[in-house]
Amino acid sequence: MGQRHKRKKHQMVLLTSDAVDTGVEQIHYHPWILWIVILILCVFLGAFLGYFYFEKDVLLERDQSAAAQQEEIDRLEQEKTDLESEIASLKETVQILSETVTQKTQNENQLTEQLEKQTTPTEFPLTGSATMEMATEGDPMCIFSAADGAMVVATAGGTVTAVNDDSEYGHNIWVDHGNGYVTIYRNSGEVKVKQGEAVTQGTTLFLITGENSKLGYQMLKDGVYIDPMEMLNISG
Repeated sequence: MGQRHKRKKHQMVLLTSDAVDTGVEQIHYHPWILWIVILILCVFLGAFLGYFYFEKDVLLERDQSAAAQQEEIDRLEQEKTDLESEIASLKETVQILSETVTQKTQNENQLTEQLEKQTTPTEFPLTGSATMEMATEGDPMCIFSAADGAMVVATAGGTVTAVNDDSEYGHNIWVDHGNGYVTIYRNSGEVKVKQGEAVTQGTTLFLITGENSKLGYQMLKDGVYIDPMEMLNISG
């Protein structure tokens, strides 16, 4: 028996045209070529679908990231606005406090000046008019001769630290003004204050009568006798 030849399988595609003068074209191809084409198309389709879904996830992730970033930006902008408002409020508070401190400092300075003025012995130690001479011996002392009915008064505010008998004038009163100044008043009249009593400028210490018209007035600064005339504010 002769060998039988295995026939090769071919696929054929007929191409026709509506044109009258064209015939039928035949294209022969092997089946495996079709499978290769199908396989390539499937690979491309799979790649396209994979790329599409991958890009979809990437875009979705980008959108979510952008939304989160925008939310963070909005939050930071709000924090910035809140901080600016708080800073403005703090500046206003600081301005108010600064003005308050300035006003308080001015008031304290005024009170200090007033207190210093009230406790610095610059006023005249007598009411009414009087003649004056300086003592020629001993520590500096002004000797006043006052009219009947005049009063010996404190030349500044302070505290009476001593009321003593005086061999020459009868009595002496010491007033400590609390700022290094101490004034001494020597007279034989009736004492109107007592030791430890607080006095103000103009407080009556003695009452001048015809028999005790002389007043001896002295002043110390930080324990040292000074000339009272250097401090007295005498007008007229």
